[in-house]
Amino acid sequence: MTAPTPAISIPPSLLPADGRFCSGPSKVRPEAVEALAKVSSTYLGTSHRQAGVRFMVAALRNGLAELLSLPDGYEVVLGNGGTTAFWDAASFGLIEQRSQHLSFGEFSSKFAKVAAAAPHLGDPQVITAEPGTAPVAVAASDVDAYCLTHNETSTGVVTEVIRPEGADGLVLVDATSAAGGVRFDPTQADAYYFAPQKGLASEGGLWLAALSPAAVERVERLSADRWTPAFLDLQLAVDNSRKDQTYNTPALATIFLAQQQVEWINENGGLPWSAARCERSAEIMYGWAEASEYATPFVTDAARRSPVVATIDLDDSIPALTVSAVLRDNGVVDTESYRKLGRNQLRIALFPAIDPADVEALTRCIDHVVERLDG
Repeated sequence: MTAPTPAISIPPSLLPADGRFCSGPSKVRPEAVEALAKVSSTYLGTSHRQAGVRFMVAALRNGLAELLSLPDGYEVVLGNGGTTAFWDAASFGLIEQRSQHLSFGEFSSKFAKVAAAAPHLGDPQVITAEPGTAPVAVAASDVDAYCLTHNETSTGVVTEVIRPEGADGLVLVDATSAAGGVRFDPTQADAYYFAPQKGLASEGGLWLAALSPAAVERVERLSADRWTPAFLDLQLAVDNSRKDQTYNTPALATIFLAQQQVEWINENGGLPWSAARCERSAEIMYGWAEASEYATPFVTDAARRSPVVATIDLDDSIPALTVSAVLRDNGVVDTESYRKLGRNQLRIALFPAIDPADVEALTRCIDHVVERLDG
């Protein structure tokens, strides 16, 4: 049986204006929800192959091309199923024979497992690193797809998107928790893919990918030569995306909310603005932890500390789950650590939709709770 949560009340003056700090699904801006409500009678419940929804898909695709500063020839493609489905699709449509995977947390390891299980592919090369650190990709003559993770959501480790020197294959980058909040050079990736329930402040069930001409060419060639389930056929996704639609029915609210977030970021200055906003939140969170007597950033290398997902270890004498439970009772939610990491830790989302002032308020709330737990 779990111990009862201590009855600790946090004064309203200390509480953040919005207490949502989940690392996914993330905070959805109230303004986006209000905008969806205003168009609900003409947008929700309408055909995804007619002009109204296709206009929204086009706005999302064009907005992402602007947000990510995509080079000429890159295409924004979308499909149903989220990042997990994209891994399966990539095993058919982007990996030709053998892939290399950097594995340094729960989510970066999952794509490697997909490739290892695919009977039509060779055994992947997997380069591992301990949680809290990150490995580096190395060119290999028999690898045709290098699979990187821009931000490991489970551990709060960020990496730089760089083509391995001398590499001849495609570079596939899982950007699910990085997209929209972390700076990068799009020319270094051939497939920069993500789901919208984190930095894009939307719901799940959709994947989006910025594909280079080289990636599109491989999709076309493998689709012609290799049997693929229709749901996972990236050529069908490319063909439908060019028509501003999806192969099968998407969640219209997800598309709308994602478009609202992309438009909001672009109107405020694009990725440089949203990345700076996340970096400010990270500065607050890590600075507080470094100055604290009981909290420490989990990622020891400051250059690897994520600006969008902060992981903070607490002293063993202070049960992190109890701190999170008290915060939850006071309306500050989803600060628990990633369950499989098994650390006495808080995990705090710092996505663009989250106000840095609320992050600062959160640190005051944590101090308030810990002081009373000690007492």
